[in-house]
Amino acid sequence: MATPLSDSSLSPLKTIAVVGLGTMGTGITEVLAKAGREVIGIDISEAQAAKCVAALEARTAHCVERGRLTEQERADALARVRTATDLAAAADADLVIEVAPESYEVKHQIFRELDGVVRPETILATGTNALSVTRLAADSARPERVLGLHFFNPAPAMKLVEVVSSVLTAPGAVAAVTDLAIELGKEPVAVGDRPGFVADGLLFGYLNQAAAMYEARYASREDIDAAMRLGCGLPMGPLALLDLIGIDTARTVLEAMYAESRDRLHAPAPILKQLSEAGLTGRKSGRGFYTYEAPGSATVVPDALTPATDGAAARGREVRSVGVAGSGTMASGIAEVFAKAGYDVVLAARSEEKAQAAKARIGKSLSRSVDKGRLTAEAAAQILDRIAPAGSYDAFAEVDLAVEAIAEDLEIKRQLFATLDKICKPGAVLATTTSSLPVVACARATSRPQDVIGMHFFNPAPAMKLVEVVRTVLTADDVHTTVREVCAKIKKHAVDCGDRAGFIVNALLFPYLNNAVKMVQEHYASLDDIDAAMKLGGGYPMGPFELLDVVGLDVSLAIEKVLHREFREPGLAPAPLLEHLVAAGCLGRKTGRGFREYARR
Repeated sequence: MATPLSDSSLSPLKTIAVVGLGTMGTGITEVLAKAGREVIGIDISEAQAAKCVAALEARTAHCVERGRLTEQERADALARVRTATDLAAAADADLVIEVAPESYEVKHQIFRELDGVVRPETILATGTNALSVTRLAADSARPERVLGLHFFNPAPAMKLVEVVSSVLTAPGAVAAVTDLAIELGKEPVAVGDRPGFVADGLLFGYLNQAAAMYEARYASREDIDAAMRLGCGLPMGPLALLDLIGIDTARTVLEAMYAESRDRLHAPAPILKQLSEAGLTGRKSGRGFYTYEAPGSATVVPDALTPATDGAAARGREVRSVGVAGSGTMASGIAEVFAKAGYDVVLAARSEEKAQAAKARIGKSLSRSVDKGRLTAEAAAQILDRIAPAGSYDAFAEVDLAVEAIAEDLEIKRQLFATLDKICKPGAVLATTTSSLPVVACARATSRPQDVIGMHFFNPAPAMKLVEVVRTVLTADDVHTTVREVCAKIKKHAVDCGDRAGFIVNALLFPYLNNAVKMVQEHYASLDDIDAAMKLGGGYPMGPFELLDVVGLDVSLAIEKVLHREFREPGLAPAPLLEHLVAAGCLGRKTGRGFREYARR
């Protein structure tokens, strides 16, 4: 039985060995050297060690050019780095950070050799994000000194570091590396030992579902990636991110996650295996979901799957006037978008008062744009003049496009479409903005299902660039083309998707949010740590709990129920904690309490 480690027995972590000098190891070495640590870079390949040194020279020179380092600071940082090809060089290290390939056998062999090299008080950290830290510790001579230290790529830029404890890890070791992470300018998050930890545990399930969505030919790779960038504000689309991470690496992480969870949502999509075994592992090989200019390049080049840009398959219908049905925030925003693009807009609600109130809301929005210098007062007045409020849908008799933006209730929407069928002229396009209900059910409420299509705008409509264009099996080609042309005119990015629950964005977003709730429910990590992990480690504009409280827990629960009902995956069942909060009336910001509490306005 190992002797418990006391805080006082730890040496300051001044000399640090980094084992494995690939992209991550080189990045960690740079961070440590800049922070004044002596770094011993170890790699079995002399060529890789030389490549690491060359990369450090280039990166630090770039930092000098940008004014982030002085020439003396650069020289000092480079002088603090030495490289070796033998683990014996780690003998004097206070901390060893292993970032070798994601193979248990490789990592186990490194840790066994280190046991015979390092001092008894040296801390051994693994950079794995998929393999068991506990197993590596248990097979070590000093399990209390083994932990996980998971940096994110690129290590110099990414702020998050996950500090991973096993049941064997001594608190003093955790405290020492946590202090180090803070001194390095990082944000450490303490997590337990399970595959993926927090950030990758949430991220890789989402990436896997995106790969499966593409494999099913539900949407193109370009549309999936654009939808998640523009609809969720993510820095990269999921398929481009898989290419950056490495498809083989993603497959390894998912295999480890599935081995623990047995959740089919973690079972690697077959396309990941097919691409990996074909050597198409992403950017590093020059080809993955996309094709790149050269191995290691970030420049995407056209290939056989790149969409053609010349001409449309069918000619669209002429659209000069638009009717928007509804009086809420979404309807007002959509009406504003069309009026700004030069369309004459009829904004119809169930009463004249509601329609006038909706137009007044648009007026306030335009006034804010004037105040911010985005519009002139004259332009704002012209836009507002294009919007005609109406207290009856009879005003839609001559519109070319009718857009429904009422309550997310299928029966209410079907009733409205039956009404539009009677009122709107022949050839008018009828669109629903539903985010989760079947578009075809709205179409079947009419005598002209070929004219019905989905146009899912995102909130706030004036600001969000994405529109999901949802085509049913009955939608006519020229109706689809019409809506694509209209999206271009209103300066929105249209992505095509089929008529199934969640379309692209919600089908990928809400399982991720649900999994975050499960992490809290299982006491694996706190709300704050999970939100921080996804913002700092994944580049998300909001953490999952911030987003849930903004969207509304009741809205989120309804969407998750629809997804679970459609796909019948046990892993998509809403987390009980979410259901309990909704039942208690804790719906997020709008009620003053959701996952967090908010000041009432």
